[in-house]
Amino acid sequence: MGEVDRARPLGLYLHVPFCATRCGYCDFNTYTAGELGSSSSPQSWMEGVRAELDRAASLLSPVRKVSTIFVGGGTPSLLGGDGLAALLGAVRDSFDLASGAEVTTESNPESTSPEFFSTLHEAGFTRISLGMQSAAPHVLSVLDRTHTPGRALAAAREAAAAGFDHLNLDLIYGTPGERDEDLAASIDAVLSVPIDHVSAYALIVEDGTAFARKVRRGEVPMPDDDVLAARYEMLDARLSEAGMTWYEVSNWARANTDSGLPELDSACRHNEMYWRSDDWWGVGPGAHSHVNGVRWWNQKHPATYSASLDQGLLPIGGQEILTVDDAHTEAVMLRLRMREGLAASFLDERERARADVAVVSGLLRTAGNAYVLTDRGRLLADGVVRDILG
Repeated sequence: MGEVDRARPLGLYLHVPFCATRCGYCDFNTYTAGELGSSSSPQSWMEGVRAELDRAASLLSPVRKVSTIFVGGGTPSLLGGDGLAALLGAVRDSFDLASGAEVTTESNPESTSPEFFSTLHEAGFTRISLGMQSAAPHVLSVLDRTHTPGRALAAAREAAAAGFDHLNLDLIYGTPGERDEDLAASIDAVLSVPIDHVSAYALIVEDGTAFARKVRRGEVPMPDDDVLAARYEMLDARLSEAGMTWYEVSNWARANTDSGLPELDSACRHNEMYWRSDDWWGVGPGAHSHVNGVRWWNQKHPATYSASLDQGLLPIGGQEILTVDDAHTEAVMLRLRMREGLAASFLDERERARADVAVVSGLLRTAGNAYVLTDRGRLLADGVVRDILG
């Protein structure tokens, strides 16, 4: 791993691989109880997590303070409030947290309650991200989501009542059968509760998922690119009118009324670490890490993951050392998606010339010494990146 820069921010991602059911569009590393059988359990997983945290702390010596923690999955809320509090306690046993550290957990609305949120707030969690996807029952049905539309809104209100100032709702748009009025109703619903962040993602058909098999059999159509673009524009316009601002192509946060930029801590600082290529250690089965230019990923199955740690080994499934060119490509791809844009000094002469062409084409604008995606450019962000890199 080489010498670690203590001044760089450090994040921890903790992967909870358990789900009650499998959503048809999801290709994450998750397992239902029936799929795991007796090969793994939350208890053996937690023992593995504690062991990996200890190993991570010993390797990141001298120990660095953790700026952000993100618990994802899977369905972290299946652990319950006490289980998630114990998970955060395990982190504190191995690492010191920086002052004002952001601590987020994803939650499925159906596995939450007022008591759940109160327990998390008392334990030191600072941010909740709830999976809502849509307010339309028929859209949730296509996605194989099990929660009712109103439960996500109730959960957001419960989290706010428990003391959480930072709340996110996730939306998915472009699902076959979704109408303009369905998305409009979803946006209305999101804005009716005390949230300060919205993440909205176009439905992607991932190979190997149940949804992909339905598309292949002709049971549902592929999401339409023109429809996706129109839905994105609707989302951006409505959220902007409501006082939120985009800070990454798929993410909006409550805006400061003076600057128009996201309010302090409304943006997800953990995700910003990914987009800025900072250091993070991914703990848990299949979790990915990036420290000091080295990327690695853990063994995917919970049983294999735990067995490696029982033997005193890091559960690494593979790794790569990023070349200068790889790191540059990733940085252009990720930083250009952010509202702060990509510094012109980061590009070589030919890349700057291509970026200038994108400015003339109306896909980029200049802001100080940076290139920033225009509204139209956000719809074509991947293409803009390819054009700049040549």
